[in-house]
Amino acid sequence: MSDTPFGFGLPPEEPDNGDEGKKKDPAGGGQGSGGQGGGNPFGFGGLPGMGGPGGADNPFAAMFGNLNPQDLGAAFQQLGQMLSYEGGPVNWDMAKQIARQVVAQGTPDGTKDASVGPAEKAAVEEAVRLADLWLDQATSLPSGASTAVAWSRAEWVEATLPAWKQLVDPVAERVGAAMGDVLPQEMQAMAGPLIGMMRSMGGAMFGQQIGQAVGVLAGEVVGSTDVGLPLGPAGKAALLPLNVEAFGKDLGVPSDEVRLYLALREAAHQRLFAHVPWLRSHLFGAVEGYARGIKVDTSKLEEAVGQLDPTHPEQLQEALQQGMFQPEDTPEQKAALARLETALALVEGWVDAVVHEAAKTRLTSADALRETLRRRRATGGPAEQTFATLIGLELRPRRLRDASRLWASLTDARGVDGRDGLWAHPDMLPTATDLDDPDGFVHREQLDFSELDKMLGEAAQGRSEDAGKDDEGKDETEK
Repeated sequence: MSDTPFGFGLPPEEPDNGDEGKKKDPAGGGQGSGGQGGGNPFGFGGLPGMGGPGGADNPFAAMFGNLNPQDLGAAFQQLGQMLSYEGGPVNWDMAKQIARQVVAQGTPDGTKDASVGPAEKAAVEEAVRLADLWLDQATSLPSGASTAVAWSRAEWVEATLPAWKQLVDPVAERVGAAMGDVLPQEMQAMAGPLIGMMRSMGGAMFGQQIGQAVGVLAGEVVGSTDVGLPLGPAGKAALLPLNVEAFGKDLGVPSDEVRLYLALREAAHQRLFAHVPWLRSHLFGAVEGYARGIKVDTSKLEEAVGQLDPTHPEQLQEALQQGMFQPEDTPEQKAALARLETALALVEGWVDAVVHEAAKTRLTSADALRETLRRRRATGGPAEQTFATLIGLELRPRRLRDASRLWASLTDARGVDGRDGLWAHPDMLPTATDLDDPDGFVHREQLDFSELDKMLGEAAQGRSEDAGKDDEGKDETEK
């Protein structure tokens, strides 16, 4: 994750000419991907020729003094795009561009993104096909994957951006409104251009941050459901072969077993999201409900705007990166967080229990892989950092183990059909209190909805027959 989450620094694109390209611009800021040295207050360290000597005394010389005419035009175009943006609260074009650039840079271990070859595609398709066969015996929910795809990291970015937009826009709107409200009321009428510029900058800052975060996350995830939410298109079970290989590198487990276990998890998520029609909107709604309770600390914005020096806009970015999001301490906000954490735990716990049931007698490394993935989700990783930065939320299934035990107990007590039948309606699912007392929930008297449906059907039929008799009585009287 970038240390300057709301900076404007664009990561440098991967050089086309290898080491020779890396030798260009040795004074490019020296500050990592953002390149934000003291001589480049606007932070365009990733652009060619930026951050030359003498910039501390002359910020415009630092920005443009070392550029040739072609690069100067590109720099002005980039600046113009940032300040002229008039779309929604997030500049998603910028986010996509930066995410692709971060992916092109490669991961810290030096692994570069690469196109997926035919052999890798075939291996993923076979793993998902076999996973679905095994899951048929572990759950009553049918397959939810109409296709199995193998993505590169760049393809993952492209496929998941629509979901990120849905998740991030609610918070970004609050930040954008706050940036326009920090000026005194009497000044706002006279400061229209400044407010417009600030909102454009806000959209650019969010776009930069989201692009950086999604690009980093693309180097870590192994599928489309790693964070417990359906980030990819419906019906597509996806694995990233490059990241699957990196995940299993030091586990001492055969690569085909790693791929198959991860395919089981991806396919299980797909079944749940495909055949529980309310679940996708329930999860995204829970995130949005929590986001609505986030308040922006406008005091930091007010201080930054009051002292804003046009030659040092990094003051605003520094204010934004120092704890801008604060959850409201209200019963509604606490309830929203509890709903979200419980929903995530139930999804991840169900997948964990079902996959373990399907794999335990077939994969010798099932237990080791299960524990590795549990720790990965429970201790927090890139997904948690991403959400904490973007929407002020730690997206962690804190009660994963409790939920998994509850689902396993339900399987023993009620069978596969009885367990999976609880997904028919959100009101039938265990609550946070039930996770505290799983045995109480498991052995609680189960409502027999089939009997209720039968009673309602009989009642409806009785009303229909009574209406028919009334009609017949009228006919006889008239005769």
